[in-house]
Amino acid sequence: MVNPWIDVVVFFIAGLTFPLVNLGLSRLLRRDYPYSLKLDPYESGEEPFGDARVSFRIQYYFYAMIFLVFDVEVVFMYPWAVVLRDLGVFGYVVMLLFALTLVEGLVYAYKKGVLRWI
Repeated sequence: MVNPWIDVVVFFIAGLTFPLVNLGLSRLLRRDYPYSLKLDPYESGEEPFGDARVSFRIQYYFYAMIFLVFDVEVVFMYPWAVVLRDLGVFGYVVMLLFALTLVEGLVYAYKKGVLRWI
């Protein structure tokens, strides 16, 4: 009888070997021309100016957080939509409550003025 852990060991070895072989081959095959411009933060040819630490308005961060919340909502809704017929009414009600909770958060953020840019 074949040991079932052999598959795990083979995949583990392949998972370690593949990136190491690719990194080794790229190091052997690449052309390396070090020069001072490579040490600059931008290799686009533009001269950097000013300080990289610029302060942003807090509304941009709130907007990004709200985007992430709804992005996560889509991640949960896709598998739910795939098996909706199997879940029945209970699955529909649970997802409806989940969506309503997120919409409630969106309404709260709107009332607080988080979604205004100016």
